[in-house]
Amino acid sequence: MVISQSEYYISPEKYLEGEKVSEIKHEYIDGQVYAMAGASDAHVTVIGNLFVLLRNHLRGSGCRVYMLDMKAQIDVINRYFYPDIMVTCDTRDKEFEYFKCHPSLIIEVLSESTEGYDRGKKFASYRHLESLQEYVLISPDQMSVECFRRNQQGHWVLYPYEEEVHLASVDYRCAIAAIYEDVLLVS
Repeated sequence: MVISQSEYYISPEKYLEGEKVSEIKHEYIDGQVYAMAGASDAHVTVIGNLFVLLRNHLRGSGCRVYMLDMKAQIDVINRYFYPDIMVTCDTRDKEFEYFKCHPSLIIEVLSESTEGYDRGKKFASYRHLESLQEYVLISPDQMSVECFRRNQQGHWVLYPYEEEVHLASVDYRCAIAAIYEDVLLVS
């Protein structure tokens, strides 16, 4: 994921203003900006499929689903990320045009270059979001969906799915095949 790193501190305000006009997206970590790489056909297709499924499910519920270009702000640790998919049902998020602060669901589609980061430091950052109920990791190469769900004690519990996927935070179930429609999987 890291392509270029600034050698000086950039304020969150300058970062947000720069992102409005930048031709490429950057994630923001403690005053440093990191350019984001492009995505594979499978990666984009999985995101598109899941966006459509969730958008249809959430229509009229007051929840909003975003993909690719909406930032998640983690204010307490000075971070902005671009989740592949993010759902917020919190009315406070309506006041923010370029980022959301209170997502209940975040989904990342893995790639070889980001998998370790998405499972490790990025997940550790996302756990600072008090509103977050589920963090989902999806393989673009094989039918594998891993859902980390926060339980009542605040612990994150892994729910691996290989047939039917259940996203409790938005009360949604679907066959895993629907997420992988039109995706060429690695044998």
